[in-house]
Amino acid sequence: MTFDPSTLFAVFFYAFAGLLVISALRVITARNPVHAALFLVLAFFCASGLWMLLKAEFLSLALILVYVGAVMVLFLFVVMMLDLDLEHLRRDFRKYLPVAFLMGAVIVLELSIVIIRSFIGTNAPVQPMPEEIAANNTLALGRLIFVDYVYAFEVAGVILLVAIIAAVALTLRNRKDSKSQNIHEQVNVVAADRMRVVKMGSDMGAKQDTRGEKK
Repeated sequence: MTFDPSTLFAVFFYAFAGLLVISALRVITARNPVHAALFLVLAFFCASGLWMLLKAEFLSLALILVYVGAVMVLFLFVVMMLDLDLEHLRRDFRKYLPVAFLMGAVIVLELSIVIIRSFIGTNAPVQPMPEEIAANNTLALGRLIFVDYVYAFEVAGVILLVAIIAAVALTLRNRKDSKSQNIHEQVNVVAADRMRVVKMGSDMGAKQDTRGEKK
């Protein structure tokens, strides 16, 4: 019994796509944030499988190594270390629901505009790449990122840097047991305020020792 390659491809494609949709829904519906992070890992694996089927091997392996291997592990550590107050989050869920629907509608509208302008009603021909570049998808991806879309790539890097700084600023807490440096006070320090010179005779130390022995 032989299998048609196209049929086998369709089976794997729909299997990965179905698991991806289910895991993505569980990410936003799971009550436990750790479970949500684990479902996000499953979603990344399914997306990686889809990219592998589409012959984008570099993107598939990069998704597993970078996102699953580094980013998601960091997410899990952060979620477990923060000890989130789940009851407080659930209590204020309905309060922020209108804002969430508004942001979701804006995102859907933006994606719709991009899809409509890119794939519907356009007659712009696709510019083919040279054969030596098109044969290697890693080389083709590097050419697109660092040559054709280098400015967009740099802007994305700046946005990620701003997000990292914002995350550090939001999680910074002033605790009583934490110690920090005051650079202004260190620069303006006066030696007389930090050090005192005491003049002692040469026999004063011996006298203090004998007094201590008599007691």
